[in-house]
Amino acid sequence: MNAPDPNLIFKGGFTIRTYEIDNKKKATLPALVKLMHEAAMQNVLRLKLSVWDLEPHHISWVLMRKKIHIERLPDLGEQITIETYPAGFEKFFTYRDYKIVDHKKNLIAYASSTWLLMDTINRRMTRIPEFILRYEDQMPPAAECLPRPADKLPRFEQADHSKTYEVNWHDLDFNMHLNNTFYVQWMLECLPDTQLMKGGLKSFDIAYRMEATWKEKINSEIQEISENEYLHRLIRASDGKELAIGLTRW
Repeated sequence: MNAPDPNLIFKGGFTIRTYEIDNKKKATLPALVKLMHEAAMQNVLRLKLSVWDLEPHHISWVLMRKKIHIERLPDLGEQITIETYPAGFEKFFTYRDYKIVDHKKNLIAYASSTWLLMDTINRRMTRIPEFILRYEDQMPPAAECLPRPADKLPRFEQADHSKTYEVNWHDLDFNMHLNNTFYVQWMLECLPDTQLMKGGLKSFDIAYRMEATWKEKINSEIQEISENEYLHRLIRASDGKELAIGLTRW
């Protein structure tokens, strides 16, 4: 394998803004996830693999799994750098890593993710075309990439807390389905008040299983596994189908 192409890696600086913080004046996880996705968008724009570049091929990126580890959440006004890069291919799947550092270059959060390509006409998974696969030799070696999120999440058994949402127009992304950052936010909103106030999130692992579309009603449910561990899921209210499942540790 050739040496990784520096142009394949995006590094961008961000400042934590007032509307991205919680009651402790620290960035919320949904805000941090949005910044990760912005960094990824800038990366694929440079690589000519963005949604606009893929539109003529009738394909689009869809996030399937994201596993986030948090050393600490950045403070209001803090400057952070997000590094992201494509981290390999496997059959239908592509992988992407994220690393977040503070101004002293201390790693404060990192995430590995799994994506696939969706055929925008039939809304089904499709193979990775050759013009994307050709980037593989330019990617960082496996030893420099984060472990891929491969382990299965526990089976959801019962709901200890629940909350209902409706997918509104401004919740949609360019694929005309619920933006994946809302999956994270809606899962966290269902936590017990005491846990939300206490904070201290250490990790968030989410598996996306189905898309949610405009005007659908979605139930967010939580199962308390232990004092510091919660299992989350989103289900479609009309038929009970599971749209996503997540696991948080505090």
